[in-house]
Amino acid sequence: MVSIAAIIPCYRVRDKIRGMIESIDAHVQIVCVDDACPQASGTYIESLGFANVTVIYNPVNLGVGGAVKAGYLHALAHGKADIFVKIDGDGQMPGEKIAELAQPIAQGSADYVKGNRFYYLSNLKGMPLKRLIGNSALSFFTKLSSGYWDLMDPTNGFTAISRGKLAQLELDRIDNRYFFESDMLCKLYLLDTVVKDYPMKARYADENSSLRPLRVAAPFLLKNMRNTLQRIFYTYFVRDFNAGSLALVLHLLLGAFGLIYGAVNWVETFETSQARAPGVVMLAALCIIFSVQFLIFFLTVDIQNSPNVKRR
Repeated sequence: MVSIAAIIPCYRVRDKIRGMIESIDAHVQIVCVDDACPQASGTYIESLGFANVTVIYNPVNLGVGGAVKAGYLHALAHGKADIFVKIDGDGQMPGEKIAELAQPIAQGSADYVKGNRFYYLSNLKGMPLKRLIGNSALSFFTKLSSGYWDLMDPTNGFTAISRGKLAQLELDRIDNRYFFESDMLCKLYLLDTVVKDYPMKARYADENSSLRPLRVAAPFLLKNMRNTLQRIFYTYFVRDFNAGSLALVLHLLLGAFGLIYGAVNWVETFETSQARAPGVVMLAALCIIFSVQFLIFFLTVDIQNSPNVKRR
């Protein structure tokens, strides 16, 4: 029988944390991480006297990612769990479903499992519109940056990971803040990790999220762009050079030439009032058309190159 450890980052969840702990099976070892919580949640949890709960304290607030990483490191060093589940303490995630979430890992069909509130449309009824729109946009950019084109809801924090994969991760290189879950996917891709979605309902009540979508939009976009470039460089030019690599190079070269050549001739036409020869226009157009075709081919190769697709 596999052993499970649950990591709960605790920051301003004092009113919810007892109910969350009680919803988790008593056989699951729980590590609560007080992330310099102003409500002294760690002290409160210790006062409850749960036998299966360990509380650790971050001396300064590290953010949700930093708290989870601290919990991972503690559970790896001081426990023998086979699977590590990350679950928030605010009641949005079903603590009673931890064993179900971890099942694909226990069965050997996945290395990492994450919740997906988008799997069934009926599950979205309780999700605020701004979160729905924001998560949809983030899903697209994270597909591109992580290479997991078949996954949705990348910011979902209900996750499970095998001990083997967790031990391979360089946790200090993973984001400490709200980009943590998306960054995890990007790092897991580079470890050839099989990832599965776990369909779950969206549950929102009276909790207050400290995530400000407009404030994090630009940083999320820049970090996704960085991860996209890093993943493509490592996958297609360092570890291998294949048809996808060639297609990407041709896409960039033809696209750049077509756009620059077309722009230069358009400017000259505007300044001299003399139309360019049909061949000039055709050359620029053909370069752009072929550039798009090579991009489509590269994306097709990239989708097939996903660890989830390769292991099927």
